[in-house]
Amino acid sequence: MRIGIDARFCGPVGKGLGRYTQKLVTHLEKIDRQNQYVIFLRRENWDVYRPANKNFRKVLADFQWYSWSEQTQMPKVLRQQNLDLVHFPHFNVPLLYRGKFITTVHDLILIQFPTKRATTLGPLLYKIKYFGYKRVINHAVKKSQSVITVSNFTKKQLVDFFQIPAAKIHVTYEASSGVESGQLQMPESDFLPDYGITKPFLLYVGNAYPHKNLEGLLQAWQKFTTDNKNYQLVFVGKKDYFYERLEQEARALGLTQDKKVVFFGFASEKQLADLYNLAQTYIFPSFMEGFGLPPLEAMSYGLPVIAADTSCLPEILGEAAHYFNPHKIDEIVATISKVLADEALRADLQGKGYQQVKKYSWEKCARDTLAVYQRSK
Repeated sequence: MRIGIDARFCGPVGKGLGRYTQKLVTHLEKIDRQNQYVIFLRRENWDVYRPANKNFRKVLADFQWYSWSEQTQMPKVLRQQNLDLVHFPHFNVPLLYRGKFITTVHDLILIQFPTKRATTLGPLLYKIKYFGYKRVINHAVKKSQSVITVSNFTKKQLVDFFQIPAAKIHVTYEASSGVESGQLQMPESDFLPDYGITKPFLLYVGNAYPHKNLEGLLQAWQKFTTDNKNYQLVFVGKKDYFYERLEQEARALGLTQDKKVVFFGFASEKQLADLYNLAQTYIFPSFMEGFGLPPLEAMSYGLPVIAADTSCLPEILGEAAHYFNPHKIDEIVATISKVLADEALRADLQGKGYQQVKKYSWEKCARDTLAVYQRSK
């Protein structure tokens, strides 16, 4: 087969989608010596990918995601390659493309958790964007030969919302990259005071979108620190509109005084590995996820995980996390208190976390994806 992969998200430019696409292509190169692959990239990530298998080559498709040119010009570039199948690792399938394709749908957060607080657009533009999103994802799901998703939770959502057969949807779990990246090493704590981190701390890594429930976490932390002043909460994520808004809320709650909450900002890979190694606990209060990669990555560094008992998280994290109801602030507080006070519990979570991470690998993800390609030709 001649298989095309839309890798315009590949690498850091696409964040989580970029990592998924990059890992998928890398491991397909290792396991597939029969099929021919065409990897579509933009100028900004052209050098991120260098084929390591003679059956893989790259083609320029310099069209911005969710743009008019993506819809009108991308189909022509795809047709020129005479492909048997195209894999879109995201739902943004050009409506005018008529060839065979499969789509990966990572989550339905925009449908299941719609909120104007998740955008910087005005009300009218938000409605237009939301309508366009529903139109494109509906087309992608209905017209795909097969749909890939990353958890059984999201598979059920797809079946319920789009009324498509469950047999059309295939679950291919993602994996943690921490151990694979060789980052497990002795941490260097010297840089922490430069960021105001001077006490034992809880860690959150990720974005600050509303469905992450970080406002609820701030409320819980305010209650917790009333009687527990010897801990800090550290947020790691690139500063943007959503993090600026969260920082304003933390300031209003008095949590920036005495550095009860620290906004670290962007962390390099080395800094991030050290933060994972040095934290007491990782906390993930999200209302909804498609897979929940950050807490799994924390487990790969031996960090005990506290997580919401919602969406896919119990499926992905299993017995290796201590759960709470994210809608109940007092329960979040009680869970934090219990885990921080119980050294044996943290050690138990650490051991279970190491075992849980072993259940997932990017090679298995690639093999399962290749099997979907074979079924869909």
